[in-house]
Amino acid sequence: METKTDTPLALAGVRVVEMGQLIAGPFCGKTLAEFGADVVKIEAPGGGDPLRNWRMLRSGTSVWWQVQSRNKRSLALDLRQAEGQEIARKLIAEADVLIENFRPGTLEGWGMSPEELHRLNPGLVMLRISGYGQTGPYRDMPGFGVVGEAMGGLRHLTGEPGRVPVRCGISIGDTLAALHGAIGVLTALYHRKVNGGQGQVIDVALHEAVFNCMESLIPEYSAFGAVREAAGSALPGIAPSNAYPCTDGWVLVAGNGDSIFKRLMAAIGRDDLATAPDLADNAGRVARVAEIDAAIGAWTAPRTVQQVLDQLGAARVPAGKVYTARDIAEDPHYRARDMLLAQTTRDGDTVTVPGVVPKLSATPGRIRTSAPRLGDDTDAVLAEAGLTVEQIALLRSKGVIA
Repeated sequence: METKTDTPLALAGVRVVEMGQLIAGPFCGKTLAEFGADVVKIEAPGGGDPLRNWRMLRSGTSVWWQVQSRNKRSLALDLRQAEGQEIARKLIAEADVLIENFRPGTLEGWGMSPEELHRLNPGLVMLRISGYGQTGPYRDMPGFGVVGEAMGGLRHLTGEPGRVPVRCGISIGDTLAALHGAIGVLTALYHRKVNGGQGQVIDVALHEAVFNCMESLIPEYSAFGAVREAAGSALPGIAPSNAYPCTDGWVLVAGNGDSIFKRLMAAIGRDDLATAPDLADNAGRVARVAEIDAAIGAWTAPRTVQQVLDQLGAARVPAGKVYTARDIAEDPHYRARDMLLAQTTRDGDTVTVPGVVPKLSATPGRIRTSAPRLGDDTDAVLAEAGLTVEQIALLRSKGVIA
């Protein structure tokens, strides 16, 4: 089901200026670019986005960069200089979307407040991602994704009861903020086009993006004074749903649907539990969850993960193994759905990268270009903005561009 290169792109013609760096802003830009938006990424001359050097490098560049910045164009522009700010305003005046994830007040200090930019471009959709939002008593505090995860309530629920709160292993707070930002951008563009509206500011706070995904956390506290605590691999209040030991690892089993529970119990030889009247619904199962988990664990413990998956699959019970990077890379389902794609970098290396999500039937996203080297598109972008060769050369001699 490889995406054809001649299929239309849903966001073709949408012009985006990306001023953010690292994860939250750039992930949003990546998402828009995958569906056809022309994303011009402004980076500081010299080092560029620090993500270029994060984690493991190949040919001097992070392989993570190859995912985060594919389909984008790189403009090496010093925004600390007045001439760099003027060029940015020129680009923004013709753009549909501006993405930034600086600390609140940074753009205002460069003469690019929402009011000033909307005078230049009334239709501009301006996405601002920050730790705590553009308003409120914490607005000026520095905030990264890890802090947003903690303040949003997520970190308190991760890990084993009574142990140190753990992170999930990736910067999930930044990514959730980016996805909320993408929703905001698309909503604002729709409003502008369909309802005849003007541009607007989208204010995304990292902790609020996390908090928005916290399900019943606050309603339960409001109604019952209940403070939800960490529960390890279990899902409190939903039973059974947990990780269970096997001879060669762990298996995840979600038998919390009423009919699924009966099939699960029958599959593990516990018809007594399958037919118990008080276990017919979730409330009853929650009351006896320790007993149910023990029964499932006793059945899985002498079996391999694959044996458990085969038997529960035959019984139509949702179950899965805990995938590593190797498991993903070798899984035929990932391959069949174009979720593992070979991408050639600008330096000629080949690296496997994740495919595009979500999958649209008529206007699927795709990888059109590999991630740019710093300043790869500086001259082209400035020429499109109306600068002459001589003007570009002068700016380069002053260190405004690279």
